[in-house]
Amino acid sequence: MTVATADAPVAASRLPRPAYAAVEVSFAPDTVWVGRSRRITNAFLRWLKVSAPLAENIVLCVSELVTNGVTHGEGDVSLRLRYRNNEVRVEVVDGNPEPATMRPADNDDPSGRGLLLVTVLSRKWDVSKDGKTTWCTFRIPKGRP
Repeated sequence: MTVATADAPVAASRLPRPAYAAVEVSFAPDTVWVGRSRRITNAFLRWLKVSAPLAENIVLCVSELVTNGVTHGEGDVSLRLRYRNNEVRVEVVDGNPEPATMRPADNDDPSGRGLLLVTVLSRKWDVSKDGKTTWCTFRIPKGRP
């Protein structure tokens, strides 16, 4: 695919990342949305030309946060992905005012490690003051895509 400019055609793959991009999707708390959220995030990151393994880390964190929202939230869940100033911010919003907290998991526990993964993989993470939004950020390297 090429994009015509005033000067000459330019390959779309060589275009710079946009200064700002965002996507938001809201859904009922159903585990089917964990996989859908991963696919949406993958598409967004491919469009931004974020390469592996960083893209894989972002997708894993989305999966963990959406799983928490679907499992522990109240009401509908929203996934927001924002890119600005070479940073991707992931936000998962649910209706539960009880903030997400990291808890210890025993070796034989089937769950309980999601926020630990988010802590390790993301630049930073936190929960909004009202407890309904859990977010994390990732620095995207500058330069050509």
